[in-house]
Amino acid sequence: QVQLVDAGGGLVQAGGSLRLSCAASGFRIGSYAMGWFRQAPGKERDFVAAIGWRGGSTVYADSVKGRFTISRDNAKNTVYLQMNSLNPEDTAVYYCTAGNILGSATNPAYRSRYSYTYWGQGTQVTVSS
Repeated sequence: QVQLVDAGGGLVQAGGSLRLSCAASGFRIGSYAMGWFRQAPGKERDFVAAIGWRGGSTVYADSVKGRFTISRDNAKNTVYLQMNSLNPEDTAVYYCTAGNILGSATNPAYRSRYSYTYWGQGTQVTVSS
């Protein structure tokens, strides 16, 4: 059974940090592009960050560039999202996702939720001011 389990969310004050993790089972992430999206109440599910299947290329939404870092550990079958300098606008449910996307993370397809096949259940991140 294919599964992505998101974890690491919580309540943090503005300026703080959190590290999200996404553990995969039922498949090996080594052959997949991995990404994080987020969805705030009443809003669309938006792209946050993605990493190519080889791990050498990454891409970020402009709103998180320089503050968030995506990484992957194929041996542990896990993806991470390190989030620093959090602000209230980062409050959302964060979803991990996996997809068969060709090329490096410069491929625009990495930014589209429709490019991904498997999704985690989401983890809530709340940033207080």
